[in-house]
Amino acid sequence: MDSQKLTLTEIAELPRQGKRIAMVTAYDAASARLADAAGLDVLLVGDSAAMTVLGHDSTVPVTMEEMLMLTRAVARVTRRALVVADMPFGSYQLSEDEAVRNAVRFVKDAGADAVKLEGAGRTLTRISAILDAGIPVMGHVGLTPQSVTLLGGYKARGRTAAEARRILDEARALERVGCFAVVLEAIPASVAAAISESLKIPTIGIGAGSSCDGQVLVWHDLLGMTSGHLPRFVKEYAHLSETIRQALEAYATDVREGRFPESQHTYAMPDQELARFESQLAGGTRRSADTDEPRNR
Repeated sequence: MDSQKLTLTEIAELPRQGKRIAMVTAYDAASARLADAAGLDVLLVGDSAAMTVLGHDSTVPVTMEEMLMLTRAVARVTRRALVVADMPFGSYQLSEDEAVRNAVRFVKDAGADAVKLEGAGRTLTRISAILDAGIPVMGHVGLTPQSVTLLGGYKARGRTAAEARRILDEARALERVGCFAVVLEAIPASVAAAISESLKIPTIGIGAGSSCDGQVLVWHDLLGMTSGHLPRFVKEYAHLSETIRQALEAYATDVREGRFPESQHTYAMPDQELARFESQLAGGTRRSADTDEPRNR
């Protein structure tokens, strides 16, 4: 596999070459290293980390500092894939200056190649300011998790003609302002197909059907590491939760019953050094942990 870093131009060219863009979330060095080696095109350091990694009930509580830490870990080991950092709630809503300042931190301090912002509307001025600073931006319309309370919960968007048209207009606005791609989340496949046909920039679907130029799934969802309800658009490609649980149970049993560690899991010392060490113990020269005086046993 070619290890050269993918560029925005190459990402944009993939759909024109008849190739779909494969994107997945990644939150640490281990997941990023595996995804990069598997040939994924884009790694999204998603604010979904708030739920999958940090245990929150929504994406809203995750902080800039937490997202920067996760992005650093992913960018540090990624050699080929484009690294996109999700700007968390509160990091761009206040002002253009705040949006640019935080976007710069993701690129300069954390090593991201681009950032992602949710929504259009007032977000367009933030995106424009970030682009003016020379930072690439990925857009996101449809179900926008940072606004889930305002939207009335985690449910599909664009199921009425009026709402579908609004999402199409938002996607077009994101393209006009300069986004290099746009995520379409939880919208009818027919609406996503119309948007994809309308735009020149790539569309990345998540619960948006097969007509998008690429797809993204959450790391824990596709690997079968999520407990509880899964969205209908998730396909589990593995069932690692059960595999991991069984491995941990086996480990705990081996420890409790004295089967681990075995000789092949331990270190030895030369016989001569071992004899000298045992002689020191027999001679009463073992020192206490909190005194310099020998301790007899």
